[in-house]
Amino acid sequence: MREYPINQLPWGREHCHIDPTRLLSERQSQPYIMPTTPTRRRDTMPRKAAPRGATPLTSPARPMHHRPVIWVATVGSLLLVMGLSLSGPQDSNPPPPSEATLAALEENVPVAAMDPEQVLDPVETAPPAPLWDDFTVRDGDSLSLIFNRAGFTDTDLFRVANGNDDRSLKRIYPGETIGFQSNAEGELLALRHQQSPLLTTTYVRDNDLFIATDQRREPDRIARDVSMTIDSSLFIAGTDAGLSDAMIMELAGIFGGVIDFVLDPRAGDTIHVLYEELMLDGARFDDGPILAASFTNRGETFEAYRYTDSEGDTSYYNELGVSMRKAFLLAPLDFTRVSSNFNPNRLHPIYKTQRPHRGTDYAAPRGTPVYATGDGRVIEAGYTRPNGNYVFIQHGEQFETHYLHLHRLKVKKGARVKQGEVIGTVGSTGAATGPHLHYEFLVNGVHRNPRTVHKILPKARSLPEEELPRYLASIRQPTQQLASLRNAKQLALAE
Repeated sequence: MREYPINQLPWGREHCHIDPTRLLSERQSQPYIMPTTPTRRRDTMPRKAAPRGATPLTSPARPMHHRPVIWVATVGSLLLVMGLSLSGPQDSNPPPPSEATLAALEENVPVAAMDPEQVLDPVETAPPAPLWDDFTVRDGDSLSLIFNRAGFTDTDLFRVANGNDDRSLKRIYPGETIGFQSNAEGELLALRHQQSPLLTTTYVRDNDLFIATDQRREPDRIARDVSMTIDSSLFIAGTDAGLSDAMIMELAGIFGGVIDFVLDPRAGDTIHVLYEELMLDGARFDDGPILAASFTNRGETFEAYRYTDSEGDTSYYNELGVSMRKAFLLAPLDFTRVSSNFNPNRLHPIYKTQRPHRGTDYAAPRGTPVYATGDGRVIEAGYTRPNGNYVFIQHGEQFETHYLHLHRLKVKKGARVKQGEVIGTVGSTGAATGPHLHYEFLVNGVHRNPRTVHKILPKARSLPEEELPRYLASIRQPTQQLASLRNAKQLALAE
């Protein structure tokens, strides 16, 4: 006999004896089961068929795609995370999602259905500043050439220069840097002129005008000291001690009124220097001023201290307040050898006759600078066959200096010159056997020996009596430092 589930009994004659009321109540107490069919639905997961006559106790779980709200929320959240991770460079700590987004995710609200302004808070980023295009000034360059090289016209140059005639662009020098800043349309927005690492002038556009501003930097000042011993010359000793050429020349200029660096230095002479070194961004930038120095020559010590008086004038004075700047330098050249001293009865090297040599010859390479030994006025500058290129300078009413056989002249007749100013270069013009400078010194029209004339020259200026206490107080510390350096040098030599 064929068996059927209780809710699928056939309604034939042989079953008419069953009570319909009882059958109806039994059907209501059992869950409804779809009759099995030989075909399977394509949109459902396969499952094991229940045995005939058995009634499943639980219904199968509904697939995810039958729950649209949760499905849309989940897919939207995944798409949101993927979009944020692929949207380009972000900060290492991106901003957290807004409270509305978090609440929507917790409530399984589809992100697509949310207000776009509630999904992510917008992040505002400033547009990048225009880049600078820098050009280095070369020999022969003009502002017009540099503007054209940068892609700008003379009209742009006129706009920048208009109203800024007294600014830095009035003169440009090789090695300086000029930078241009423009917008996307190629219009000039700003220009900067870097004259040195310490000074930059920037011209910023304001409507049709360019406003100029200066940016100045101050280097750091570091106190230094150095000691050296002369073996052959001051220049070699200074170079070996690490001093720059400019500082060696400055040192010679300080003591030039009391020491002839051509003839006076001897092996074993000692020099001690206190100076400042200028630092910029942690690196050496330039030499600072010499603060104090001492020179021991043949057992005699000369000291010099830098001092700015109450009137603002800066100069060097000895320990008694007497100026180191004498009326005349002892020699018009530095660090050279002397080929012929003053000799009234010497044999002339060209004419081979006995002629007085009324000056001092300083042999030096052609082109070596020649300095005016004192303040004065040029009374003669020209050329003669015996003298070659020459310069005569008048110093007051009594003194006159002559400079002969020059290669080039740097001054003209009637010019005013200062002590130490370059008036020409060493040469071999005129009656000369080689490059050298012939230097003469005249007192009231009479030739004097330039090596000894300083003994009859006027004394140097001294500080006023009311200025001395302030000066002596200012040099107390450098005096002790120089004494300490001398003592340390003596101990080192003794060992």
